[in-house]
Amino acid sequence: MPHALQALKKAMLGLAVGAAAALTTLNLTPIAHAQSTARTAFVHLFEWKWTDVAKECEDFLGPKGFAAVQVSPPNEHNWVATGDGAPYPWWMRYQPVSYSLDTSRSGTRAQFIDMVNRCNAKGVAIYVDAVINHMSGGTGGTSSAGNAWSYHSYPRVPYGSNDFHNPVCGITNYNNAANVQNCELSGLQDLNTDSNYVRGKIADYLVDLVNIGVKGFRVDAAKHISPTDLGVIVDNVNSRVTNKPYWFLEVIGAPGEAVQPDQYFGLNGNLMNITEFAYGPKLHAKFAGAGKLADLQTFGPTWGIMASNRAVAFTDNHDKQRGHGGGGNYLTYHYGATYDLANVFMLAWPYGNPALMSSYAFKKDTDFDTSFGPPYNAGVSGIPNGTTKGPWDGGVAQPACFSQTVGGWVCEHRFRPIANMVGFRNATINNFFVSNWWSNGNNQIAFGRGNLGFVAINKEGATLSRTFATSLAAGRYCDVISGDFNATAGTCAGDVYTVDASGNVALTVEPFKAVALHASAKLPTTATPKVNVLFKVQNADPSGSQTVVVVGNIAELGAWNVCNGVRLSADAGAHSGMVSLPVSTAVQFKYVKYASCASPTWEAGNNRALTTPASGTASTCGVFGSTAACTTTSTGSATVTFNVTASTVMGQNIAVVGSVSQLGAWSPAAAIAMNVVPGTGNGQSNQWRLSVALPANATIEYKFIKKSSSGEVIWESGANRIVNTPTAGQTTTLTETWK
Repeated sequence: MPHALQALKKAMLGLAVGAAAALTTLNLTPIAHAQSTARTAFVHLFEWKWTDVAKECEDFLGPKGFAAVQVSPPNEHNWVATGDGAPYPWWMRYQPVSYSLDTSRSGTRAQFIDMVNRCNAKGVAIYVDAVINHMSGGTGGTSSAGNAWSYHSYPRVPYGSNDFHNPVCGITNYNNAANVQNCELSGLQDLNTDSNYVRGKIADYLVDLVNIGVKGFRVDAAKHISPTDLGVIVDNVNSRVTNKPYWFLEVIGAPGEAVQPDQYFGLNGNLMNITEFAYGPKLHAKFAGAGKLADLQTFGPTWGIMASNRAVAFTDNHDKQRGHGGGGNYLTYHYGATYDLANVFMLAWPYGNPALMSSYAFKKDTDFDTSFGPPYNAGVSGIPNGTTKGPWDGGVAQPACFSQTVGGWVCEHRFRPIANMVGFRNATINNFFVSNWWSNGNNQIAFGRGNLGFVAINKEGATLSRTFATSLAAGRYCDVISGDFNATAGTCAGDVYTVDASGNVALTVEPFKAVALHASAKLPTTATPKVNVLFKVQNADPSGSQTVVVVGNIAELGAWNVCNGVRLSADAGAHSGMVSLPVSTAVQFKYVKYASCASPTWEAGNNRALTTPASGTASTCGVFGSTAACTTTSTGSATVTFNVTASTVMGQNIAVVGSVSQLGAWSPAAAIAMNVVPGTGNGQSNQWRLSVALPANATIEYKFIKKSSSGEVIWESGANRIVNTPTAGQTTTLTETWK
């Protein structure tokens, strides 16, 4: 590579600044069983490995409601050990050598496919950063897969000299569209996208990705491809796939230049989205410049940014963090709390499709700093080999995030004010307007999203404490900035605020903090009455490593999240479990089995349904993947008498709970109460007894528990106990001591 690398990466990745509020949601194909609310916010996991992206989808992005992950270019690329003096520069990913997915810096094709499948299973789409304007820079080298390439010769595509724009020229005049779109961008070999052959090769690459399960594309350097050529490629892809991908283009249009974003609006059936590079500088001016947050009351297209239904909005991206491409100042994690507040505003304000940034630590003092690649491994004998050291490396319980030292991962998407505002945006998306605006005329603002949300932002040194008029319904709300909301338990780890019958709420917002309330983080005012429902399925036939679960449309059944489904225990040839569900509620559910919840096997057919009774108990039995009725043949029952010596305190009782429905199917609420045996007391210790009919000739697991009148449950320690029941009509007695 020549030393034009600095200009190369700046032009390649920044590229030129273009110019909010009809609703546009991302063109996502609904994920069966998994996603019930619209999602619009996505995150760029910059330079993450495929294995780490998959893990992040499962552990964080899916549960937090992220729509998608933008991943780094997945194709074979140029390998650059040193660029601008920096080791393994990140911009080597933007120098394609082929469209093969076999080996990139992020992993293999098999790992890529596994990532796509695992993320899709969690309702998180994968958007690929597609580099299709050019191939690599320089005159020759070795690829990430160890393959040789040379100038205008890429045998693995294959591309030859006729597949590039000729005569070769460099971009020198942004007021000339032909120069911008037919000449080399700082030495990057410019593909002849006028050619049907080149268009076909690009389309083949993108179709392969869609068929794998990729849901969208960011087209890198789209400004340097003519709208005509790019439109043919987009139409080619769309015509060959069942589920059309979501498209958005990197098109920066500085005033007066020949190429402008609106020239691309008509592509993709007039649905094309564009990255709005003017958005970030305008937020910077108000959050970090001389402007005031109070000015944001009118923020939108009248500020010289494109219409909301066209825009992908961002506070920063991988280029702008590093000052590449010109076009103004951008906020980054280096701004601390100010950066958090700007992202809170972006996710709360009804404009565009928000793209969040997730970085590794960087500096921007020199070309060396801005070229520095992601954290990498030391390799053999301490010699660096350039392989990425991912945040999930080493089988850790939590990723290695929140480092701001070069060589570490920042993971801004995991900052709580940012992560939890993704849920705020999802909860308020149907009210794509602003209500109840308030400001102090300076840097304290508040606004609502109708009856679905309300946010207050304080970018001043004094605490903001006042009563605000909102359109929220009366009730208690979790402030998702100060703590997480647990939807299943209906609890809040942060501050809780009460909205009165008139919609008023008294908020306290500390300096450089925010408060955000939304309808999906509303606490229950009273406990919802529940009934015990026994779920039983026959013929699930799990393999030795598989678990059988029931999953459904309500929180108690995992809200269609297989990993949160209720596990069922082996029960006399079937699998069963007792679950407490809200009374008088229509429930949809299915049975699933898996060795890993990321790769589940759903039973075939339509969702099953039941309506819980107003009181008492209920049961349902089904045959896995069939509408057939459960068989009722039985081997009979045997009587088991349980005796256990245990110490209790006032208000405590002993119960037995186990793997079969007759013992509550592991539900403490359905555990069978035991009785004190008279005359066995010794201080607080007594013998407790229960006789119960259980399936004959069965191996049954069980444990003793202590239940108090306050609802507290204490399980005895150690492994589950086991009883092998006798033949039908026989009895057996067990005598145990609490452990």
